[in-house]
Amino acid sequence: MARAGLFAPSDIGYSAAVMEHAGELAAFGTAVFWTASAVFFERSSRRVGALAVNFYKVLIAFFLLGAAAYAMRGMALPLDAPERAWIYLPISGLIGFVVSDTFLFNAYILISSRVTVLFQALTPVFTALLGFVILGETMRPPRILAMAVVVAGIALVVGFKGGKASRDGAPRPKGAAKGYLYAFLSAFFQALGLVFTKLGLGGYDAVSGTQIRVMTAILGFAVQALVLGQARAVFGSIRELPAFRDMSIGAVFGPFLGVVLSLVALQQTSAGAASTLMALTPVLIIPPSILFLRQKVRLPEVIGAVVAVAGAALFFLV
Repeated sequence: MARAGLFAPSDIGYSAAVMEHAGELAAFGTAVFWTASAVFFERSSRRVGALAVNFYKVLIAFFLLGAAAYAMRGMALPLDAPERAWIYLPISGLIGFVVSDTFLFNAYILISSRVTVLFQALTPVFTALLGFVILGETMRPPRILAMAVVVAGIALVVGFKGGKASRDGAPRPKGAAKGYLYAFLSAFFQALGLVFTKLGLGGYDAVSGTQIRVMTAILGFAVQALVLGQARAVFGSIRELPAFRDMSIGAVFGPFLGVVLSLVALQQTSAGAASTLMALTPVLIIPPSILFLRQKVRLPEVIGAVVAVAGAALFFLV
């Protein structure tokens, strides 16, 4: 007996289930790619410095995003961006990339990417607080509990590392204190950049919108190199092939594939599920930190990372 339509109800239900899992897999893949980018960026930053890695990271990402935009919408440059995008997204690029990532990459050097990404669990907390203050968004009381859980997880790791004299390459307490501050400021400015992204993006294409942010960041890092007298070191670091290889791989995994997969995740599954899975980076980064960066990870640090991720998950789900 022939079917009345092209798809039976069971087929439609199966397709919907596949799409739901596709979004979840994309969200988990985002966390994996962000983990990989953090490891490669830490290695390259230790070789040539944070400023050089930041500059080439956004430069490489610009061309990769342009290729993705051309493939997706037939336009390699964001020439059709509305006026509000050109007003707010450059501000977002300066805050979210130049300021935030300057603190982020220097924190990688001082306290390792493994500890630094733990502070990134604060980004949704800061985003919610800034959204409440700047955008007038509502703040539900259960989220205050989730914030406390995130802070408790981070405090457990920081308190444990601060009380241990490490022999595994971890920084001295003075350097660690500066690294913790940089990681904290990176999370805050990342959240502030997200607020301006929301103001500027609206319904415009997210990949092309990211291109505008990256264009501004390229200019910002170039000016920073000139002002600080590091232009020769930054532009000459391209000759450091191992470092350039690591920063190129990091740029592919982070600002390019990570961004694209995060958009797929948000399109194909709920924002809460996507954000929760994408927040797994502090836990996922532990094995590569041990295997590739030769860092010693102790049980209280693992517990703290799990608690912080649980707080981030609770924050999105309540």
